[in-house]
Amino acid sequence: MEASGSRGRSGSAVPKRRRGVGAATGSGSTAQSLNDDILRSVFSRLDDHFDLARCSAVCGTCMFFSLVYRNRIIETAHLMKDLYYKRNPSVRGSSSNISVKSYFEMLAMDEHASSFSRGPAEAFQWIGHPIRATLCRMKSGSILTGVGDKILRLWSAESCKFMNEYNVPNSKTLVDFDFDENKIVGLTSSQICIWRRNEPRSIFQSGGASFNHGLCMSYADPEVVIGCEDGRAFVYDMYSRSCSSIYRLHSSPVTCLALTDDQLIVGGSTFGSVAIADQTSGQKLGVLKSAYAPLAIRSLSFCTNSHMIFAGSSAGYAHCWDLRTLRPLWENRVSPNVIYSTRHLPGDTATLAVGGIDGVLRIICQKTGETIRCLVVDADRPAEAASRSRPQIEKKPVRRIDPDAQVDSIPRRLRPQITSLSVGMKKIVTTHGENYIRVWKFRPKSS
Repeated sequence: MEASGSRGRSGSAVPKRRRGVGAATGSGSTAQSLNDDILRSVFSRLDDHFDLARCSAVCGTCMFFSLVYRNRIIETAHLMKDLYYKRNPSVRGSSSNISVKSYFEMLAMDEHASSFSRGPAEAFQWIGHPIRATLCRMKSGSILTGVGDKILRLWSAESCKFMNEYNVPNSKTLVDFDFDENKIVGLTSSQICIWRRNEPRSIFQSGGASFNHGLCMSYADPEVVIGCEDGRAFVYDMYSRSCSSIYRLHSSPVTCLALTDDQLIVGGSTFGSVAIADQTSGQKLGVLKSAYAPLAIRSLSFCTNSHMIFAGSSAGYAHCWDLRTLRPLWENRVSPNVIYSTRHLPGDTATLAVGGIDGVLRIICQKTGETIRCLVVDADRPAEAASRSRPQIEKKPVRRIDPDAQVDSIPRRLRPQITSLSVGMKKIVTTHGENYIRVWKFRPKSS
């Protein structure tokens, strides 16, 4: 195991990664001046449990009020408790220790998973880049797309409206990127670039040649981890803006990375193995392997709630390991070709979205690996404009196909390859190596 001794902060151990929420914007916001009675009146109009859950959990950078303030108002107003007891009268006065907030979060996740598994879907598509976009990320109601034409673009996940554009400096070519509420982090083959969300010009470019041939990255404030062609992973600290540690993960190129909340780095390789390193101890904890012949790992994701690691391989296999035991739970061949992306909504322990070279969007079960649903756009039916105000955004019908169907019999125009996907609440965004972006929106089956 190789780990550098420089920790970047007087030799101290790497601190716990923060899932920080940006401060609410102050310009034009008057919510803090409203008294609780007025805000209770606003929230009392939200009769549906999912609306309440969204208000409780929505990102703190909302233009009206911060996350903490909204949570306090909703919970102290007893709205959630009233609705909770209305739906569960037997719980009132009982010794149940489940929190009301947890209950509504569970309802929100159940509705999300149910929409993915059984609800109707439609796809919204628009031209997003001059040349092409091969990668996408979605967080807190925003979509970031790019890699292909030296620019990153930010969009609203709800309206598909353009929000901002970020230029890659010095004509460098990005290979990966990620973002949060405050920053955008991009990786070229030998450099890290950072933008503020509200500024199109890069505010930081890493200097020197600390790493070469970077292939992938994973970012969680305050750190970004870079996977390189030589099998090493470099950890950069966003505050000191320097490399804090280096780990030897593989003897082959690192193809994809995932970070866990408890300071673990998970990295896939071209030889089909997944290595796990602990930043706290600086040790390599183990290597996960497939029961099949060595297959390049192309995508990784980690579920905090269930401690499961998911992977997609070059031969169409989806894999699942238990991080606590380092043992495989299931391995299924869900696609005849390369899987480029495996993603799920944080907090969802039921469904996993998978996409790859065959262009079929698959929803699979996290617990068993069984394919729940296969979707393609139904281009044989005419597309329609999403609204008169945005005629450039086409709304396309979505068709479900049988998991055992011969994919080659489906025209390629209905299933362009999925080079990347990202999952939000009842939404999936996909890129296809073309100049358009597609957002798949799901609804509960009963609506």
